[in-house]
Amino acid sequence: MRELEILMNPNKLVKHLKKPAYEFTKYDIIKFIDDNNIEMLNFRYVGEDGKLKTLNFVITGKNYLESILSTGERVDGSSLFSYIDADSSDLYVIPRFSTAFVNPFSDFPTLDILCSFYEKNGNPLESAPEYILRKAHKQFKKTTGCVFKAMGELEYYIISEKQDLYPAKDQKGYHTSEPFTNRESLRTEAMQIIAHCGGKIKYGHSEVGNFSTKNKMYEQHEIEFMPVEVENAVDQLIISKWILRMLGKKYGVTISFAPKISIGKAGSGMHIHFQIDKAGKNLMANEDGLSDVAKKAIAGLLDKAKSLTAFGNTIPTSFLRLVPHQEAPTMICWGDSNRSVLVRVPLGWIAKTNMIKNANPQERGEVPYIPGKQTVEFRVPDGSADLYHLLAGMILAANSGLESEKALEKAENLYVNVNIFDKKNKELFNTLEALPTSCFESAEDLEKERNFYEKNGVFPKGTIDNFIEKLKGYNDKDMKKQIVGNKKLVRKLVDKYLHCM
Repeated sequence: MRELEILMNPNKLVKHLKKPAYEFTKYDIIKFIDDNNIEMLNFRYVGEDGKLKTLNFVITGKNYLESILSTGERVDGSSLFSYIDADSSDLYVIPRFSTAFVNPFSDFPTLDILCSFYEKNGNPLESAPEYILRKAHKQFKKTTGCVFKAMGELEYYIISEKQDLYPAKDQKGYHTSEPFTNRESLRTEAMQIIAHCGGKIKYGHSEVGNFSTKNKMYEQHEIEFMPVEVENAVDQLIISKWILRMLGKKYGVTISFAPKISIGKAGSGMHIHFQIDKAGKNLMANEDGLSDVAKKAIAGLLDKAKSLTAFGNTIPTSFLRLVPHQEAPTMICWGDSNRSVLVRVPLGWIAKTNMIKNANPQERGEVPYIPGKQTVEFRVPDGSADLYHLLAGMILAANSGLESEKALEKAENLYVNVNIFDKKNKELFNTLEALPTSCFESAEDLEKERNFYEKNGVFPKGTIDNFIEKLKGYNDKDMKKQIVGNKKLVRKLVDKYLHCM
């Protein structure tokens, strides 16, 4: 397994050091810096706004470098988090060596490392988003003996000047190739850079959203990742969003992860797939299909779905995406092929087939069966998601389903295999609970469930207070009624929240 982590790995540090990233030590980082004439070191960390922050160090000598890597540095926490007071705001940022990558945009050789926050006594900052996720996963491992793996579908729009050579076909962009999509090369460049920085990419493609206005061209794209341990999954998404925005700056185009760009056009989700592993084995499926472990975890997500929107759908335009007939969930249910359900079970290569031999009759050797690819997809979140908090909440929800005696019954009752919006299924539709329709409602649902998230100290009370205050502060309870037929107000909202998390 270790050898497979190194073989053909595009991460420049893994290639040079000939070891997987999770084995990187301080002296590995020093060796790489010395061997590659690295001139600058950047500490990177995520503040309250979900975006990467930077602290730059010019490397002036080995002693100085070793000091930085051994002890970290001080930062002003009150400028990074609204809930930290200015009179006691000093925090330490401590590098996590496994996250190191060569900065792809610097004009001179630069190494970046993600950091964790610590308070004055050397303890992890309880309210730091990254640490909240670590606490949730640690609790999950302790109570289940399992590992929670996740990966994201990173959807985004590229907005640029209109080009008339191959006009966009409205809402027909899915898997379009050049020259009928104009920005495939930006996506593939992003994928290459993300891989060099340690991201585990599954694939990339153009998405449904593809339209033009008088002066602008809007193209939707997606980069999907491989399942990795949940902390790594979030780090990858944070770095990838930064990389895409930097490429947007390079090419003079706008990159937006906003959930809604225009009414009636495809929105951008941040679908999260997850799997539960034990001793290296994926427990989500067996030879009979979806496992009880998966069904219980799904039941837990369905039970907490309303409050999870507080972390996964954090701006008013989030709820312009969660509308019927737009391949986005509105009701609390789950299913297989239906893309309007809240939790979807995608194809998982469960059946032992001979598809590869059928497509390639010349194949003579034995084709190995590769088990364990089944995931479950949580389709509610979007690009505004506060990823560390969202994944922490999902872990707690899945864990609660695994512990519940009624989870399988709940899963059975909420399974649907029909179009719930079809008039003939109205009776079924009326039995289902609806998701919140605004940030205000989402905050109210979080308030009702706050004890669940605060249990065992995973989410600090102040963190929940902060989310509730922020979400209610939008005053968007009746927003959907106000915007009906009001194109100017819709445009104003879209422009205001174009650059979310």
